[in-house]
Amino acid sequence: MVNKTDLVASLAKGLRVIEAFGPDTPRRSIADVAAATGLDRATARRCLLTLHHEGYAEFDGKHFTLTPRVMRLGMGALAALPLARIVQPWLDQLSQQIGQSTSVSILDETEIVYVARAAQTRVMSIGLMPGSRLPAVATSMGRVLLAALPEAEARALVDRSDLSPRTARSLTAPDEIMERLALTRAQGYALIDQEVEMGLRSIAVPLWSARGRVVAALNTGVAAVQDDVAELVPAYLPALLKVQEGLRRLLP
Repeated sequence: MVNKTDLVASLAKGLRVIEAFGPDTPRRSIADVAAATGLDRATARRCLLTLHHEGYAEFDGKHFTLTPRVMRLGMGALAALPLARIVQPWLDQLSQQIGQSTSVSILDETEIVYVARAAQTRVMSIGLMPGSRLPAVATSMGRVLLAALPEAEARALVDRSDLSPRTARSLTAPDEIMERLALTRAQGYALIDQEVEMGLRSIAVPLWSARGRVVAALNTGVAAVQDDVAELVPAYLPALLKVQEGLRRLLP
């Protein structure tokens, strides 16, 4: 256990302040940040002004917004991950082979975080890149990663997830999502049919380490031009499984 005297409390508070910003809350006042972090207003103010002074936030006199400089923190960390360096050449080769974009992600609480990507055609309205996040319950990679967890742990994450529907096909009932996780666990892959965005289908498989742990997920996303989403299985699963097997010898 880490001794509390070895921790830098001010750094921890600053990180909490950065995490208070998000897609739905890009502009924050001092009061907003204090409420979101549980810090007192004076502490929140000092943290925000420090971020502004160091170039990580802009300030219009009332609201703060993070600057692109913050991306250095996340992108630097992602680039330093051994996982990203190992999988990227495999993704590049796979993407060229199947003619579709491919991605690898990891689970972070109720979201997946993209750590590597090889883009071919863009089939989503939003641009995906390393560092992008999507809800785990609605994505093929997320369901693969949730299915790898003990059932009670997976259920706890599903219950904590935002189940607001993204499309008319989105699953919003926790029990139904758990049924899909059980199916994913049994068949070894996950299919998503336009649950994240209309017109997008995807198939994902887990990535196993040499020690037998699921450490990430691999997928390909394609335009929904097939008559049936099940057509993705013979079209793409063999290639995904080949990469899965190759990486199993390399991932720690």
